[in-house]
Amino acid sequence: MVAGLPKSRAATGEDAERLKGAGEKCAAASAELEALVDRDSDAYDLVVAAYKKPKATDEEKAARSAAIQAAMREAIAAPLDVMRACSAAAGHGEAIAALGNSSASSDVQVAFELLGAGLRGAKLNVEINLGSVKDAEYVAGIRDEVDALESGFSRSQRVV
Repeated sequence: MVAGLPKSRAATGEDAERLKGAGEKCAAASAELEALVDRDSDAYDLVVAAYKKPKATDEEKAARSAAIQAAMREAIAAPLDVMRACSAAAGHGEAIAALGNSSASSDVQVAFELLGAGLRGAKLNVEINLGSVKDAEYVAGIRDEVDALESGFSRSQRVV
């Protein structure tokens, strides 16, 4: 919204295009985040279904364990994608904060706060699900990415 307001601080045509592009990318991120909420819910359903699999025989136990591990990876991938989308939107928000109408700067800050809440909430979901994954290398890689996303987001916050 702020990217489309009149009286922006875009001094050049290049600035105006940068502001417009950032606004379009944030609008796309909003739609993506909405879809990711549904994907996260679907991932939870996969985990529940995996835990309901039979476990009477060794073969069933092995199949159930494999299904749980696969479902957990999806239950990690969905909120990790939320973190990625929040981080990317915050990066685009930097341009809006710098070039948008200064009278709407509180709206930009509110957007950063909401993105931060989304990122932190998604991180909690990633972390809780990582505890059930047996592949230590995978877990370490995800933790590294989570840390990088969180750190990058924090840098965006300092720009505003």
